[in-house]
Amino acid sequence: MDIVNLSGDILLKIVLVGDSSVGKTAILERLTEDTFHSSILSTIGIDFRVKTVRVNDNATVRLQVWDTAGQERFHTLTTHYFRGSNGLMLVYDITNLNTFNNITWWIKDTVENAGKDVGQVLIGNKCDLQVERGVTLDKGKQLAQEHDMQFFETSAKDDINIEQAFSALAEEIIKKITLYSAFHVGMTSQGAGQCTAFQHLQPASVHMKIYRISIASPRS
Repeated sequence: MDIVNLSGDILLKIVLVGDSSVGKTAILERLTEDTFHSSILSTIGIDFRVKTVRVNDNATVRLQVWDTAGQERFHTLTTHYFRGSNGLMLVYDITNLNTFNNITWWIKDTVENAGKDVGQVLIGNKCDLQVERGVTLDKGKQLAQEHDMQFFETSAKDDINIEQAFSALAEEIIKKITLYSAFHVGMTSQGAGQCTAFQHLQPASVHMKIYRISIASPRS
């Protein structure tokens, strides 16, 4: 599949989803700044940054990655940002079984607010903490298979599989866009109404040059 023409032209909106303290902010900081801080306060509201990733040997794509608060009191705010997303990264902590069990709830929540056609990747974060593991690798694989998702275990601390996971998600989204484009052309030639899927894709050149924002109180 030739996707070189997408490079630099499309900005994909990715949303990090999951319980509080699973490491979503640490994943975002590792991806965009190549740093790790062992003590990070829980995200309050919403934060986003932009990162260019390689999706194959010939193309790069810009990702607008949104870090959402996992606390229940921010639920209404965070679900608003699921809408219009191109991809979702569902994150749990491999040392905390409850965060894994709650992924099923997050999947239901994202389907209701983002739809079924967005790209999805399941992430088991903190895989550097093997001694404290509470969720087996096989459980993660099984859940991903049940929901037809790609699966990665990651470590923001040790920089394991972070960029690979985002690249895989970006490539999945591009495949969906390519299929949509082919379908749209076919429907148009038949005089059918316009499809609405992926209308929210933005040319990267139009996007504001503000790479990080905070809503509500700033995160220290």
